[in-house]
Amino acid sequence: MAQAHGAYGDRPRRRGRKVLIGFVVLLLVLGGLLVVVDRVAAGVAERAIAEQVRQEVARKDVRSGAPTVEVAGFPFVTQVLDGKYERISIVLTDVQGNVQGDAVSVPRLDVDAHNVRASLDTLRTRRGDVVAERVDGRATVSYDSMAKLLDRPGLTLGERDGKLVVTAPADILGTRLTVTGTADLTVTDGKVGLRFDDLTAEGLPNLPLARRLLANYANSISVNLPLPELPFQLTVRKVEPKPDGLLVTADAQNVPINTAG
Repeated sequence: MAQAHGAYGDRPRRRGRKVLIGFVVLLLVLGGLLVVVDRVAAGVAERAIAEQVRQEVARKDVRSGAPTVEVAGFPFVTQVLDGKYERISIVLTDVQGNVQGDAVSVPRLDVDAHNVRASLDTLRTRRGDVVAERVDGRATVSYDSMAKLLDRPGLTLGERDGKLVVTAPADILGTRLTVTGTADLTVTDGKVGLRFDDLTAEGLPNLPLARRLLANYANSISVNLPLPELPFQLTVRKVEPKPDGLLVTADAQNVPINTAG
């Protein structure tokens, strides 16, 4: 009889364990559904933002590949209810802009908008202010595009040991020479300043006139190159030579983002 009593006593415990396991499974299923719903909502927002970016790029007479947008932070729904988004990342590739009538190629443009404030009503009606507390931008300008702006046949630009390097043919005292050297880079009012102060040319005659002609050539390619207009009021802060192009870093504060259709 004692054994039978023990068997009957185990049944409630077993039922309790089954109920607990079922409850845990239910929580996991609900949690999974919430994640799915959250990501679906984020996907809808990302597609809407991508369309707004596409329209903004078109208004600036700039061509690019389709923008990709990612809304960071989880859960997304709570960000909607709070009216504040941690970070919205935007990537544009194969960007083609114009500077003084010349095409400028930007292989990739990355934009991160931080602490974006937008009420649920603003997103729903597309009326009202959408403001990013800070926007950071990084763009790569191809060296071929920069060389075309200098308008010197045969001139090429590249990177070596973190420096901007130039190679170009030049006629000095009737002799065709290859000129090489590096440039100092500055940023002023949205323009990249190139200063070639230390050019050399193998075979250059050791004559004052030859050295003066080489200095004149260096001065002729030392210019301020305007950059294509960047979206979201981005202001260029720094430029760095990289193997695949000139990396441009820009930022802006308290940037209004137009969500109007």
